[in-house]
Amino acid sequence: MDQALLIVMTAFVVIAAIALVMQAVMLAGTAKSVRAIEERVARLTPKLEALAPKVESLVESSRAAVEDGRAGMKEITRRTTEILDCTQRQLNRVEEVLEDAAGRARAQLDRAEMVVDDAMSRAQETVAAVHGGVMKPIREIQGVAAGLRAAVYYFMRGGRPTPDQVTVDEEMFI
Repeated sequence: MDQALLIVMTAFVVIAAIALVMQAVMLAGTAKSVRAIEERVARLTPKLEALAPKVESLVESSRAAVEDGRAGMKEITRRTTEILDCTQRQLNRVEEVLEDAAGRARAQLDRAEMVVDDAMSRAQETVAAVHGGVMKPIREIQGVAAGLRAAVYYFMRGGRPTPDQVTVDEEMFI
């Protein structure tokens, strides 16, 4: 956005400068033409002296036009300066807003990172508590239950095993 605005401003300043230069060249040409006409009129015969007042009025109107042109150039220069000043103020405001937004975004990202880290540490603590507080006693209970089952099975089975059963049991472990 800054580049586009600077390009537009530069274009308008260049256009204004070209217009001012063109006006100055035209005014210089008009002044030169008026001087040339004055010289011709002065050299002409007395018959043409009757036209001198008319030429004088033309010269005066040309001078008035030159003065108007100068005033117009001053006005264009003043307006161009105002536009440049206003644009500079607006660019400064935009820059301040962008810096503020970037700072706020950084702060929010830092806060979000802190929240995520806190949530992760709490989740890890919860998993550790469940593992130590719930899973360990469950395994112990399962071990006791397995021992009780084996004891009940041993007592329910009755007397001594037959040699065939012992052989089959020993072959399983070999």
